[in-house]
Amino acid sequence: MNYKVGIPQGLLFYEYYPLWKEFFSELGVEVLLSTKTNKKILDSGVSNCVDDACLPVKVFHGHVIDLKDKVDFLFVPKIISVKKREFECPKILGLPEMVSNTIKDLPPIIDPEINLWKSEKNISDSITELGKVFNVNKSKTKKAYKKACNKYYDVRRHLNSHVIPIDAIKIYNKLLKNTNFKKKDRLNILLLGHPYNIYDEYISMNIIEKMVKQDINLITSDMVDTKKINYYSKKIPKRMFWTAGRRLIGSAYSLLEEEKVNGIIYVSSFGCGLDSILIDLVQRKASLKNIPFTLLTIDEHTGEAGINTRIEAFIDMMKWRLNDENNISTHG
Repeated sequence: MNYKVGIPQGLLFYEYYPLWKEFFSELGVEVLLSTKTNKKILDSGVSNCVDDACLPVKVFHGHVIDLKDKVDFLFVPKIISVKKREFECPKILGLPEMVSNTIKDLPPIIDPEINLWKSEKNISDSITELGKVFNVNKSKTKKAYKKACNKYYDVRRHLNSHVIPIDAIKIYNKLLKNTNFKKKDRLNILLLGHPYNIYDEYISMNIIEKMVKQDINLITSDMVDTKKINYYSKKIPKRMFWTAGRRLIGSAYSLLEEEKVNGIIYVSSFGCGLDSILIDLVQRKASLKNIPFTLLTIDEHTGEAGINTRIEAFIDMMKWRLNDENNISTHG
């Protein structure tokens, strides 16, 4: 039987899609993606999710609704920890339960538990159980997962070479692959935020495309070397126990310490508990380095005109600072 598995284009999709796509393909399972985020998906997600959830979680519910009548299974993994002594966001931990208890008439949900808090044994057990769902033996399942991991690491290497994630945004790949930190006549601006906030074109209101059209060197945390992220994330007084937090803090601190960025734009969804701490840490560090910082907070009511104005004003100020600030008389 040819099974069809649905993967919602939301939350950690932008991180792990290459891995799961390769894995299911190796098992002979067809993967169907939900439609890219649009107003219909947003509205259905808002209507079928708890009110106090953040925007990306609401959007994820909309993607589930878009898929539920088209597939045999929904893939919503319970990702608790992907690195020893680190956790994912609490809402991501409880995602399978949120979806199954708020949306009716769902197909069976495949929700393997990924928890590397203490050891990597959990992932092996979860992957083996995942193969059983499709009547695939243990040996073939492990081979499929190994090949998928190789694909995933290959993609991550490309990201470190200044390529935006996933094939779904190829237009940006072409525009960004030649990013050069050392070009003095162009701005280096760090676009900081969780992948599902900055890479989802609808949620972010195409912020990446808008910034690239301004002829700047756009940088995201995915473009920063993992070793540097791990090194600089240890600069804060206490250990960061969120995986997302380590990446955002480590990438921002490395670029600030190495003087490779002229400004930072942080995109955050309203009510994000992690960001309430991360924003303050990044903003303080940027202030110490005399680097301009601006925060764009988004939710389902955010208007694009206001975001455009904020982005344009920030970039204009950065260009003035880069080209003209030193030409101003000390007498004003």
